[in-house]
This record gives sequence, C-alpha cells and structure tokens, in this order.
Amino acid sequence: MTTDEHTERFTLLRPLLFTIVYEILGSATESDDVLQDSYLRWAEVDLATVRDTRSYLARLVTRQTLNALRASARRREDYVGPWLPEPLLLDENDPSADVVLAESVSMAMLVLLETLSPDERAVFVLREVFGFGYDEIAASVGKSVATVHQVAHRAREHVRARRRRFQPLDAAKTAQVTEEFMTAAATGDMAGLLSLLAPNVTWTADSGGKATAARRPVVGAQRVAVLLMDLFRTSRQVPGMRIQMANCNNTPAMVAHIGGDHPEGVLLIEIIDGMIINFYAIRNPDKLVAMTVPRQISR
Repeated sequence: MTTDEHTERFTLLRPLLFTIVYEILGSATESDDVLQDSYLRWAEVDLATVRDTRSYLARLVTRQTLNALRASARRREDYVGPWLPEPLLLDENDPSADVVLAESVSMAMLVLLETLSPDERAVFVLREVFGFGYDEIAASVGKSVATVHQVAHRAREHVRARRRRFQPLDAAKTAQVTEEFMTAAATGDMAGLLSLLAPNVTWTADSGGKATAARRPVVGAQRVAVLLMDLFRTSRQVPGMRIQMANCNNTPAMVAHIGGDHPEGVLLIEIIDGMIINFYAIRNPDKLVAMTVPRQISR
C-alpha cells in the first residue's frame, strides 16, 4: 500500500525519472504514462527492501520505458513522413548550466539516439548522461554486466561517429542568431536569411500526415530559404496567427498559435559554429499536446 514516504521519494526524483524516460522514448506524453504506471508499481514496494531509491526507481522506469518503446516500434514504422521526438517545453529558469544535461535533451541528440536500438539507447542514456554503474544498468535492461559493457561501447562509438564536432554556442549567441533569423524571415530579407544558413542546412518537418508539411527533408540553403520565405509569407495571411518564443529542449524555439493557447506548430533551430544547420518543425497535433505544460529536467 502506498504511503506518504513512497510519494515523497518518488516526487523528489520525478524530474530525474522523467528525463531518463523522455531521453529513451522521445515523447513527453508517453513519458507521463510510463511514470504513472511506474508509480503504481512503486507504491506496492516494501521500502525496507530498497537500499538505494535513485537506483531502484531508475531501474523500474527503465524497464517500463523499454516495454513502451518496443510496443511503439510498429507505429513508428507506419508513420507518415519523418518522425521527430516531441518538443519538450522547459521552465524558463531551466536552461541548465549543466552542459551534459543540456545536450542530452537537445533535438539533435534525441534524433541521433533514434538511430540506436532500444537497449543501446537505454544503456547510453543511463551511462553517459546519468552516470549509473554497469551493474545498475545491467539490472535495468535485463542483461549481464559483460553484455552491457559491449552495448555501451557500441552505442558510444555510434554516437561519437555521428555527433558533430563543434564549440557549443553560449546562450547569448544562440539568442542573437535566432533573433536575426526571425527578423530576416519576417521581413522577407532573403540575403540576410541566406547569410545565417549553412550550405547543407536541412529542414525536417514532422506532421504524421495530420498537418500540412514537407513529407521529406529539404536540404540546401537556397531551397530551405525559399521554403521559409513561403512559410512566413503564408503565416502572415492567417487571421489570429502569432509566434511566441519558448525554451524547448534547451534552445530558443518558435511556437505558432492561432487564436487559443494550443500550439499549431513548433520550430527548433540547431546552430553550429554560428550557422543554422538544422530546422526541426513539429506539426503533428498529437506531439504538441504536452507543449502546454513546462517541465523540469534533472540528472
């Protein structure tokens, strides 16, 4: 039976547990479901048998997360167009000084983690982001310690080979580039826009077939600039359209609203060496539901 102590321990660790689940699943709404189910299981645990609450709960939520990830694999195979993780709306005071945490929830890293197998993803997140021991991870994923070592090495090499080498921008520079982009796009300044785009900039839009969006990634500065100009010109003609800035996945994001508070779309920008290298546009309404609730993350 649940007790106040069960609730207190779980609540204290909830930001960390949510972050673990979100980084493995890439979905805030599914993460909420996993945490709810995990809490119900936790409520039945005899606390006298728990030596390390953090390790125990991390193991519990990881097992539930892997079950959810495998259950959703078929849905992702049948998904219409590109699949992107759900944007994560963060508390305004949460653009963390923790560089590892900030990178781990970035859209770029989450997209990269999608290329790993479920076990690789869980092992990488638990080891590289949260620093759990190999024995703790082995218990979480149901593998031997030796196997976990191999999986961790394989996942680490995979991520290292695909992660871009760059000096992370400070928050002020990121905000400056974002503001310059907004000004150029809003005023139709094609030259100004092109000056901010990397030659191989990519536009990826996730609609799930439920909203108007490009079904394939658009690559190249000229093509992406033309798309952006068309998009912003069209948005100015929509009655009640407004664009607000928000902190999503530890980066400035543009959130489009029409009338009410529920967002119509979210646009995140990845900036490397002062140039925009990726646009991630989320249009699927199912993936925007959680955008009304700011989250806290932790490791």
